[in-house]
Amino acid sequence: MRILDGLVLRPLGGEFIVTGDGISRVDFSKVVSMNATAAYLWNSLQGKDFGLEDLVTLLTDRYDVTEAQARTDAQALIASWLDAGMICE
Repeated sequence: MRILDGLVLRPLGGEFIVTGDGISRVDFSKVVSMNATAAYLWNSLQGKDFGLEDLVTLLTDRYDVTEAQARTDAQALIASWLDAGMICE
């Protein structure tokens, strides 16, 4: 997977949102806001090819979370990013 080029993560209050300039494939009617953890993952993955295991490793290396919980959370996050068209497989 890969984050689409042209997407920018911006702070908004206590969360983050993704914006893009001239990107027609992203469905911005589904606003995806991210907490600090999701923003950390986004910033860590931007410009790289990645898979589920990369997110799991990032989560378990930085946070006190089990591998099983990290995997569940990473799968949900990937699903939401795919649904919004922000990443490609």
